[in-house]
Amino acid sequence: MGSLNKVMLIGRLGKDPEIRYTQSGSAVANFTIATSEYWTDQQGQRQEKTEWHNIVAWNKLADLTQSYLKQGSQIYLEGNLQTRSWDDAQSGQKRYKTEINARVIQFLDSRPSESSAGAGAYNSRPQNQPNAGPPSDNHSVSDSTARPSVQQNPSQNQSNPHEEAPVESYIEDDIPF
Repeated sequence: MGSLNKVMLIGRLGKDPEIRYTQSGSAVANFTIATSEYWTDQQGQRQEKTEWHNIVAWNKLADLTQSYLKQGSQIYLEGNLQTRSWDDAQSGQKRYKTEINARVIQFLDSRPSESSAGAGAYNSRPQNQPNAGPPSDNHSVSDSTARPSVQQNPSQNQSNPHEEAPVESYIEDDIPF
């Protein structure tokens, strides 16, 4: 039987994304998101547990996170777990870090601000591969294209489902997702 390495999270950024560039010129963004769960304990007190996740985004997806996301932004993301290891130069010990390699990011803030007009779901997969994310009216950009294209919700009746919709139709939408 095969295996599966897939992560899906909804959370808020702990700080603004930090972007770097590799020697070959590829953009790499690093940021953290927090996910929380809430419950009531046996004494009736509300409890909260927050888990922090290290996220890595590459290429166009990295550039978009730097442009549109900031501390506190709520996102949905899909990706896979990866663990890196290195030798710590100071202590000589082997260090490990588990991160989520982001493949799809959808901005969930209720209304795009002026600086993030047109924000939506951004996909690091080539566009000829299916997007496994939740269906929604949003903009998708792959690493292989620089021009955003709009993905239409399949439930909408349109004469040509592959025709691009104007960006204004998303911006004026009051639906937060």
